[in-house]
Amino acid sequence: MDMDKLAELRTIVDAPYDYLRKLKDQSGKKIVGYVCSYAPEEVIHAAGAVPVRLFGSGSGIYRADLHLQSYGCSLARGILEDALAGRLDALDGVVFPHTCDTILRLSDIWRLNLTRTFHADVVLPVKLTTPGAEQYLVDVLKKFRKELEVALGLEISEAALMDSAKTYNSIRSLMMRLYSMRRQNPQMLSGADFHTIIRAAMMMEREKFLETLTAIVSDLEKVAPEKNPAGAKRLVLSGGICSHPDIYDSIENAGGVVVADDLCTGYRYFEGLLDLQLPPLDAMAKRYTKRAVCPAKHAGLTRRGEDLVQMAGESRADGVIFLLLKFCDPHAFDYPYIKEMLDRKGIPSLLLEMEEQSQAGGQLQTRLETFVQIL
Repeated sequence: MDMDKLAELRTIVDAPYDYLRKLKDQSGKKIVGYVCSYAPEEVIHAAGAVPVRLFGSGSGIYRADLHLQSYGCSLARGILEDALAGRLDALDGVVFPHTCDTILRLSDIWRLNLTRTFHADVVLPVKLTTPGAEQYLVDVLKKFRKELEVALGLEISEAALMDSAKTYNSIRSLMMRLYSMRRQNPQMLSGADFHTIIRAAMMMEREKFLETLTAIVSDLEKVAPEKNPAGAKRLVLSGGICSHPDIYDSIENAGGVVVADDLCTGYRYFEGLLDLQLPPLDAMAKRYTKRAVCPAKHAGLTRRGEDLVQMAGESRADGVIFLLLKFCDPHAFDYPYIKEMLDRKGIPSLLLEMEEQSQAGGQLQTRLETFVQIL
């Protein structure tokens, strides 16, 4: 595989703000941040803007603590810290989908304190299985489309929405292909490199990313199938976000290999294609009701547990590792019943409570090694 392509993605992921400023200066494109995988990216992309997933600060958090309590999750506090420190000055606006309470409060604080850019709340329904959920979603997307047109001073045509839908379908199809290939042959691409590709998908100019991803997948398809590394245990990661490229190295050094994930910065972000036979906004609404659900949405009392058990079975996993972001209530509430479902199926699991930007240290390495040895 052409390692230059991965190196290019790694440069972007390691210094995203530098990339965004350069992209804006060179292309003149608008940059729109978002904080959740339920953000209507296709609409942002159809407006000619670049949607960018916001992650927390890699530096210390000081300014944000004047606005958010210290027991708020490090994701929200880190994003606010970067904004207040001026590190997000390339953004022309930020979109806040209706998710957890902390993100809702972050949206309010943003509106009051960061007035240079436009601000949009996308109030999606929590329950996705009611008869009216899909139509409600369509109405919300129409409202957001109008708000974005006003904010950016342009018109978002149906043709642009359809082109955007096709671009995102192509990216999602290739990423699902990459997930499938790694599940069959984990050695073909290290976990850290796969993490780099996932992160790049959320911040690069999408056409450029699609071009690079197409080349990477094409190169990897030529790699001869191999078995798991000798004795390596197949693991599934579950949780919200994952900003820890070194977690994959730590797992691999402990004798494990990640073959699947249930992360909103992972499989849940890419899963599900848009039905191109429908009007684009209708197709987006339908995908939201059908895709893998997150704990801030409701599609049945045990839906997330059922999905994770099924994923572990299909990927022939030996165990599941929960990456629980400290103070993330939605995932913390879900954990007990999901663990119980895994236990009933005889699937071992490990809970790791982490801050968003914490690095894998000796204690974490020891816990991973112990878990793999138990498996």
